[in-house]
Amino acid sequence: MPKMKTHSSTKKRFRVTAGKKVKYRKPGQRHLMTGDSGNQNRYSRKPSLVAKSDMKIMKKNMPYSF
Repeated sequence: MPKMKTHSSTKKRFRVTAGKKVKYRKPGQRHLMTGDSGNQNRYSRKPSLVAKSDMKIMKKNMPYSF
């Protein structure tokens, strides 16, 4: 059986933690941030975890990370 390929954009944007959770960086931190409140900007700096409902897709896109 041939090897499964890892999705290229997924491997660049997501990291699997030691507890098999998937961590990613929130979007919207490059430019046009002056229109957002300071709370929004600070909140989007923190990394976030992928929801359990999306884990099936993540496992398909990164088959050798889990």
